Amino acid sequence: MKYSTLVLIAVVLAIIVTYYWHQNRKSNTSERHTDIKALNKYAVATFAGGCFWCTESDFEKVDGVVDAVSGYIGGTVENPTYHQVGSGTTGHREASQVYYDPSVVSYAQLLDVFWTHINPTDADGQFADRGEQYSTAIFYHNDEQKEMAIESKRQLQESGKLPADIVTKILPATDFYIAEDYHQDYHKKNPLPYKYYRNGSGRDKYIKEQWGDIAERVLHKQECITSLCEEHRLNVSTGGFVKPSDEELKKMLTPLQYKVTQQEGTERPFHNEYWDNHKEGIYVDIVSGEPLFSSTDKFDSGTGWPSFLKPIEPGVVTERDDYKLLQKRIEIRSKIADSHLGHIIMDGPESNNYVRYCMNSASLKFIPKEKLKNTKYERFLKLFE
Repeated sequence: MKYSTLVLIAVVLAIIVTYYWHQNRKSNTSERHTDIKALNKYAVATFAGGCFWCTESDFEKVDGVVDAVSGYIGGTVENPTYHQVGSGTTGHREASQVYYDPSVVSYAQLLDVFWTHINPTDADGQFADRGEQYSTAIFYHNDEQKEMAIESKRQLQESGKLPADIVTKILPATDFYIAEDYHQDYHKKNPLPYKYYRNGSGRDKYIKEQWGDIAERVLHKQECITSLCEEHRLNVSTGGFVKPSDEELKKMLTPLQYKVTQQEGTERPFHNEYWDNHKEGIYVDIVSGEPLFSSTDKFDSGTGWPSFLKPIEPGVVTERDDYKLLQKRIEIRSKIADSHLGHIIMDGPESNNYVRYCMNSASLKFIPKEKLKNTKYERFLKLFE
């Protein structure tokens, strides 16, 4: 018998065994042990996106999400079981309660993750799972979440990115009942049955056809599909930064830092702090602290200024045409603080289409890799793994 056939048989058997185990397993509240108390210090968001195995798995991939818990919400039956909810008689939906650190990821970003990992135009369920118990909904926990959910939905609807109207409901959060233990982290406990189910359900096929690689970029906070998400994504990275007055800037910056960032000056080559810095870490705006570049993209250009292949994330810098030297250059400024950083110079590596981000050390502050943990920059530690 061929090896591939044996693998297929093993997968099918695993699915059958798991199915019958679920069918015969008792579903009482004593089997629900998730420690919600330990998560109460975090912000909470609740989303119904069809099968909660999938929504839980997707949200747990988001940097800043501490945990996602599978459960039931929206109905009238107390402590419902999986089979009761599945019958469609309780009024509950399968949902994921997401606990997150708002200093790392915003609610607006979570909304974009939700939109790009469901089919919000399907009123009768999600993919292979049919019925109201699998229909999509956003359950808001306060007025701010309600307003943001409504605005996010409006922006996506008016963007024309979807082929039909959004039917996802926006509802007040009611009692959330934790699902049975065997549903929690199902994608980790039963990876083969989970992958088989997810692929067979049509979810990933729809996401790929509708969003391409955008969904994955949204998941990793590299892109947004709504302006609301974009606004809050940048606010999170800077902790809600408000630019100081010019007088305050003169007090907090050295004369060179002020000249470079506020008056578009240029420091001397080979006589600046970071041109030959080879340590691992990230470079942030000296004014706002917004993350700009990583040592993983830094290279020795031989010019005497710190040079990078690209910014640390899309959208953290802006580009402007600059004709001060009577020829066109591209000036680079930070998105939030609007600090002058340097220019794009077209003498970089051929593999990078000759692009070189030539920056001024005076515009930057370097944060070593070992000092990123337990800060708002902790998510960038993954760059150095």
